[in-house]
Amino acid sequence: MPKQKTHSGSKKRFKITGSGKIKKQQAGMRHNLEHKSSRRTRRLNQDQVISGNDLKVVKKLLGR
Repeated sequence: MPKQKTHSGSKKRFKITGSGKIKKQQAGMRHNLEHKSSRRTRRLNQDQVISGNDLKVVKKLLGR
């Protein structure tokens, strides 16, 4: 049986931590930044751990 290929879009967007959690960049940091408060842009710029609902799907895309 052939090997399962990793989803190339997913491997660019997600990182796996040492404990097996998956991190992603939050949405909302691409445009209209002058209208958002500094406090909000600092919060959006931090990586976020994926919630349990999406974890199964993303792990499958990453071939885990």
